[in-house]
Amino acid sequence: MPSAEGGLARPARCGTRGWPFPSGGGSCGAPCALSCRCGAPGTAQLVLSLNGSCRAYEQNQESGSVFPSAFRSCTCSVSLLPVPVGRVGASRAAPVERTHPHGSVCRTIRVWLKRDSGQYWPSIYHTMASPCSAMAYHHDSRRIFVGQDNGAIMEFHISEDFNKMNFVKTYPAHQNRVSAITFCLASEWLISTGHDKCISWMCTRSGSMLGRHYFTSWASCLQYDHETQHAFVGDYSGQITLLKLEQNTCSVITTLKGHEGSITSLWWDPVQRLLFSGASDHSIIMWDIGGRKGRTLLLQGHHDKVQAICYLQLTRQLVSCSADGGIAVWNMDISREEAPQWLESDSCQKCEQPFFWNIKQMWDTKTIGLRQHHCRKCGQAVCGKCSTKRSSYPIMGFEFQVRVCDSCFESIKDEDRTSLATFHEGKHNISHMSMDISRGLMVTCGSDRIVKIWDMTPVVGCSLATGFSSR
Repeated sequence: MPSAEGGLARPARCGTRGWPFPSGGGSCGAPCALSCRCGAPGTAQLVLSLNGSCRAYEQNQESGSVFPSAFRSCTCSVSLLPVPVGRVGASRAAPVERTHPHGSVCRTIRVWLKRDSGQYWPSIYHTMASPCSAMAYHHDSRRIFVGQDNGAIMEFHISEDFNKMNFVKTYPAHQNRVSAITFCLASEWLISTGHDKCISWMCTRSGSMLGRHYFTSWASCLQYDHETQHAFVGDYSGQITLLKLEQNTCSVITTLKGHEGSITSLWWDPVQRLLFSGASDHSIIMWDIGGRKGRTLLLQGHHDKVQAICYLQLTRQLVSCSADGGIAVWNMDISREEAPQWLESDSCQKCEQPFFWNIKQMWDTKTIGLRQHHCRKCGQAVCGKCSTKRSSYPIMGFEFQVRVCDSCFESIKDEDRTSLATFHEGKHNISHMSMDISRGLMVTCGSDRIVKIWDMTPVVGCSLATGFSSR
């Protein structure tokens, strides 16, 4: 993974990455990652949950001291709840997490509040009937919808002081694990996908089922356009289905195919009408839905499956997280080139040597067939001898070195290899990510039961709260 500095203020740094790390941290002596600045000026908080024990680290950046406070957690996903100042001490944010039976039978949803002391304490601890698998939080109405392994979705309402959570109702949405949930307040629809290979939408007023649509494989992720009532559903076959939802029916608009692995995350930007998809093939694709010309952009910079993505429309940047802990910030405010379609040929399009399935030409020329490769820049089918070079080409989305033919390699200038993304280490295996775009805060959690809150403003290059951009 390429390293980048990004112009960040660095109290200390680990390796060659451009992400800031405060000094001190774990028992191994490795530095912990910088977290969100939610408290007093000059402080940063980091929430970690490890083997059922969770620690919050608050570091004074002037003195460099670290004060740990312990609380228990077993986490697989989190969301940020903006808490008004003065509601709970000096609290400005509280992570809501749903637990996962990672080697256990833990079935709880918890709300952690940051107190005046700087420590995080669980104000709500609720045990579910079945292991949790998905969660959606609606900030304006303070409603939480929790999907479970048994296919049911439970709705709760959180009190104004975030110290009480009342059960509302249960929705029999699916016959198997719930994979994603979206709530639309305007229509009072609860939309969800599950491992029963379907998308369902239910009325939250009556609790009744409005409609279902089935796919050929597990539905893994979901995005919804509240204005046009279009739903984007990614599945385990690598396809994305665009649906138009009606009151009691739906229609399939189109199917997007481009990934070679299962779809793991989706993000829809209704302003620019762009859809971003991440997959287990380590790649991200931007689909220009609004352009109506089939334009797609490929982004390759991760070395493991992409677990979560978030597009910042104000700064035109894309934040992505992968299972190996990689965090990437992509600059989408430039004119990028589409990756070419791979051409098919029975012989090398450079030296005309036959490929191994071209029996006739092999017999006529008395030569042994060669293996087919493709140049990532021009898309031509070439042999290994004509594509011995490797190069990055960020303008086309290739942030690390890929195979290019010898002629394309000569055409790539040094300035063409300048990275258009910054890459950082999350220092844990990220499985879920949620972002509060208005304040530039990001929370991640992983299979290692660690929760981290990040201040993203040093790397997104602007103050998201005020809308001021340094560019």
